[in-house]
This record gives sequence, structure tokens and C-alpha cells, in this order.
Amino acid sequence: MKSSNSDLAESIVRLSQSYVQQYQAALGHLPLVEVDEQWPSPCLQGQFDHQFMQWLPVPLTQKLSFENVENALGLSLHPSYKAYFNVILSESLPVTCEHGHLQLLFAWSEDDFARLQQNIIGHVLMKQKLKQDITLFFAVTDDDNIMLSIDNNTGAVWAEKAGCQPHKKIANSLIEFIQMVQPDIYLEAE
Repeated sequence: MKSSNSDLAESIVRLSQSYVQQYQAALGHLPLVEVDEQWPSPCLQGQFDHQFMQWLPVPLTQKLSFENVENALGLSLHPSYKAYFNVILSESLPVTCEHGHLQLLFAWSEDDFARLQQNIIGHVLMKQKLKQDITLFFAVTDDDNIMLSIDNNTGAVWAEKAGCQPHKKIANSLIEFIQMVQPDIYLEAE
């Protein structure tokens, strides 16, 4: 598992670097995020104008722990899921693949990671209440009702509607999925 998690990390770093390079080539500057003094991040790279800050994905310098989530839920989260969120801090990355446009979710900061953990707990509790297999979300699609999740038992990537069983298998693993997507700056370029 260790080598596949390091391959996953390398794929995420390559994807994030490719996104930044394509963004800069198309728009002439780093990616932008609205100024929000209440939401600091090590990703922020400086003011662009009065409304936007420039940002970059940054490597995590210390591991983010899911132990409190696992303890609260009484289950272990899939190792690839924990590895995915332990590579970079970043704004959501827009990507595209044969299945459409989507946003890969990442923690923006340690405070955002705490919020992510609360959302994971809520998602898993809903799945348990509905007596459904446990899935763990990591991306959102253009359709607000559909997210991409991994099956907590197998690590396979699925599309699912909130509150429903996964309905479409996308990839056998997170690494397979990350390697099939491409950066997509369509939102920013329009």
C-alpha cells in the first residue's frame, strides 16, 4: 500500500503543477481566489487586485490526521483516502475526464481540514442511517447532486447522488482516477 500511496502523491503533485502551468499560460498569472481575511491559507501568494489573491497548491509539511474521525465513527478510513488529503493544501482543482468536468476537493488550510472532517462524519453517519455501504467523497461535479466518492472497503471511485447508493463506477482506485484526469481551466478562461 505504501508505494501506491506514494504514486498517488506524485500523481496529485504532477496534476496540481500542470494545472498551475496551464493556468499561467492561458491567463498570465497564478490562479486566483477571492480575498477573504477570515480564511487564511499557506496557499496564498499575494494580492492580485482589491478583490482577488493569487494562490498555489503547497505541499503539506506535517501529516493531517483522520484519527479523530475514525474514533468518532468506529471505523478505519481507506488508506488511499487518507493519503489523498495528505499531499497538498489547495483550493479545489478543476479537472476534466471522459465523465465530464469536476472539482477535486482538498483542504485549504488546517482549519478547512477540520471542516472537511466534520463533513466526512456527517456523510458517513447519513450512509450508516440509510444502511448503505460507506463511501468517502473527494470531488464534486457540475451536477450539484452528484459527487465522486471512494468505496471505503475497496477504494474504487464511484459517482453517487447524495443520499443514494453509488450508481456509476469511474475507476478501480484513486490513483487510477487521478491519472485519467486533466487540468481544466474552463471556468477561469470564460
